[in-house]
Amino acid sequence: MYIDPGSGGMLFQILAVMFGVLSGTVLMFSGRIKMIFAKWRRTMRKEDQQDETPKDDNNSNS
Repeated sequence: MYIDPGSGGMLFQILAVMFGVLSGTVLMFSGRIKMIFAKWRRTMRKEDQQDETPKDDNNSNS
């Protein structure tokens, strides 16, 4: 099987462009991505706090 000597350079150029596009996209939407993760973490914390609080309605001070 013959591999052209110039194919490595072409492959590197394609991968470099793909990396640039991917990192640019992440940087453009980084604020939105952070907001999504923060919102998700808040909802997870609220669910955890609701699960941990004891629901003891029979202990009234009357």
